[in-house]
Amino acid sequence: MSVDEIVLKVREIASDNAGLKHVVLTGGEPMLPVEMVELCEKLKQHAFHITIETAGTVDRVLACDLMSVSPKMSNSTPDISRAGQWREKHEHARRRPDVVAALIGRSDYQVKFVVKTPNDLPEILEFLKEAPAIENEKVLLMPEGVTTDRLLEKTDWLEAICDRHGFKLCQRQHIFWYGNQRGT
Repeated sequence: MSVDEIVLKVREIASDNAGLKHVVLTGGEPMLPVEMVELCEKLKQHAFHITIETAGTVDRVLACDLMSVSPKMSNSTPDISRAGQWREKHEHARRRPDVVAALIGRSDYQVKFVVKTPNDLPEILEFLKEAPAIENEKVLLMPEGVTTDRLLEKTDWLEAICDRHGFKLCQRQHIFWYGNQRGT
């Protein structure tokens, strides 16, 4: 779809749904296509509130109301037996505190880390040291997990980490509501 076709479709969906005005641009890495700049400009011309969900590896100056950055941690690196050459590329590109600092300097923001174990905390703290503009109260920690049992077992120690550092817990509420299902 062209940028104009996307904007038209968004406007149709919004008018069919009581004039919704919040657009979330996500999926894969939405900052990769250069057309994102034009798309955001045109959505803003129609008074949409724009949230961009990004890994924070590509810096583009664009219209955005909330930059939701989720830097990839080492626990996200694909297994070598399944990823082959993508593992090296992922590992090389995943950590960009300079890009994150630039992105959050232009709009309201939140920075979300997916946490697998308490051992992930030093890596999070190191990242925050390298991007000192990130305020602790805008840091969200989300437990990794696809079942309610796994999420619940991580919640206690993750809440304690959040309390200790002034971070916020970001629970995977959709899994509690619907289970691990696509399309929810």
